[in-house]
Amino acid sequence: MVYRSFIGGKVGKVLLKVRNLHKGTFIADRVQLADTFWRRLRGLLGKKALGKGEGLLISPASAIHTFFMAFPIDVAFLDEHGQVVRAHSYLPPFRIALGGRRAKRALELPAGTLAETKTQEGDLIVIEAK
Repeated sequence: MVYRSFIGGKVGKVLLKVRNLHKGTFIADRVQLADTFWRRLRGLLGKKALGKGEGLLISPASAIHTFFMAFPIDVAFLDEHGQVVRAHSYLPPFRIALGGRRAKRALELPAGTLAETKTQEGDLIVIEAK
């Protein structure tokens, strides 16, 4: 995991880029960090869609919900090292997704991104400042 400089920091709207190290694929380049109570609470609520290359990294998070969202998402739960411990594709609105005990953060992406980038459980995700 390469976003050490942002852990615990109050950094405003930080944009991150995300790669799948195991597959050598680019996942997103406009990922916002939600690392405060209010940013995690707001999440993607109010957005009409996520564009290609966009996402939200929620930290800490071992579960997420899509209540009141207007679109489906993909979500990858990551452990403290950036390994995908659980992945959910096309999670529709008004659902709950659990990451399990090892999940420390959740990466929310446009629906179809995990399949397109061949990202699956066990892959190592690298997150870097843009």
